[in-house]
Amino acid sequence: MFNKILIANRGEIAVRIIKACKELGIKSAAIYSDIDITAMHTKLADESYHIGSSVVSDSYLNKSKIIELAKSISADAIHPGYGFFAENASFIEEVEKAGITFIGPSSRSVKMIGSKTAARALMKKNNVPIVPGGTEPIVNIKEGLEYAKEIGFPILLKASAGGGGKGMRKVSSAEEFEAAFESTKREALKAFANDDIYIEKFIEKPKHIEVQIISDKFGNFRHIFERECSIQRRHQKIIEEAPSTFVDEVAREKLVTSAINAAKACDYYNAGTIEFLMDQNKNFYFLEMNTRIQVEHPVTELISGIDLVREQISIAAGNEISFLQEDISIKGFALECRIYAEDSANNFLPSTGKILRYKEPNGPGVRVDSGFSENSEISIFYDPMIAKLICWDRDRNKAISRMKRALNEYQISGVITNQDFLKYIINNKQFIDGHYDINFIDSMNLNGVDFSESMSIEIENAAALITALSKNKSNNISNKTDKAIQSKWWTQNYE
Repeated sequence: MFNKILIANRGEIAVRIIKACKELGIKSAAIYSDIDITAMHTKLADESYHIGSSVVSDSYLNKSKIIELAKSISADAIHPGYGFFAENASFIEEVEKAGITFIGPSSRSVKMIGSKTAARALMKKNNVPIVPGGTEPIVNIKEGLEYAKEIGFPILLKASAGGGGKGMRKVSSAEEFEAAFESTKREALKAFANDDIYIEKFIEKPKHIEVQIISDKFGNFRHIFERECSIQRRHQKIIEEAPSTFVDEVAREKLVTSAINAAKACDYYNAGTIEFLMDQNKNFYFLEMNTRIQVEHPVTELISGIDLVREQISIAAGNEISFLQEDISIKGFALECRIYAEDSANNFLPSTGKILRYKEPNGPGVRVDSGFSENSEISIFYDPMIAKLICWDRDRNKAISRMKRALNEYQISGVITNQDFLKYIINNKQFIDGHYDINFIDSMNLNGVDFSESMSIEIENAAALITALSKNKSNNISNKTDKAIQSKWWTQNYE
């Protein structure tokens, strides 16, 4: 087993990995930027190292600094968490060359699956169903329009290097094609430094179903069932559940078999997720493979009893998977809500500032994965997710009831949160009945819905909040610059 692991991440996933290290008797080394000097992951780790300014390119995305630090502190391995360098093949390659173990797949596997078009071609070759469409980038508008007419509108234009809902546009007619083609290429170039785009058939009212897989370097592959991730805003998940109420045993067997085939196709080892779109007739199609631990991994852990992060570390250390497929079964039901600092009534605009009051819910079947506490700063520099609230019970209705209770008990003030919006969703009859798809939030009539409860900052805290926001913290940023950076962050991450 490893002696020391450097965690190349921050927030709740860094805290999650630190806790796994403590249980395994492994020293954890955290990195932190200027603004994260008092962050929870910085304080919890056995060792913590300043890596750069709060600007992400100078800290959590500074490849050379991270690898040099790992070597200088004699770290055996690097765990990337999710985001940042988790799926960056060139970073993994440099870690491998430095003689340090990357806790995740090989750079070769990530390269094989990194391009959406290449991944589609690979899946098609290995009997994994793909959405009808191209496996090569479209060269020009004329070629693209001809192909779109061939497979039939509506279609999706998608960035080959895309992810997180960026670089993707629905096109409903030939008349819309040219403008959509040009704007998608511009967005892809801006977001991914690669303007290759391809065409897929648009699937009406699909569900987003994903399968958790895990494999080792001995050729063993396991699936840990499926998750339902169809509750999304701006193509980003906010509520996940496991198992899916829509997937029956027949569909599940087909799904997990395809997921294992997908992992085998790229010689994969460690934890990974195969994402599918499933139509109303339970036909499913490969969407993408995430070569890392997922944000929503806790729901899988709660229904299976498998600690995925510990399993990741053990496999990276050269061990076989610790369980056989027949050892695990679905036990109960789990539901996860992502708690964001954002204004749900204002197009989900991120909210920044100091958390003035923070009290987590607890009790049987309630889990909170968070990297924040009272006086923590929600900054303009990073994703505004505060925590993941996960509830488990013997069946879905009981888990939903538990989630309602937990959301009501969760106390956060000082920043605007999406708590009331989450309450609104889980009280919706369609959600309770399980009759929803990825268009659920977009199709909701939110006009006149009052989310003011979670968005109001308590009067007694208002003065403290204004003082906290007016100070030039860490990087001594002016209000004008602050707004400019937030605007840039918003554009890069949400539009």
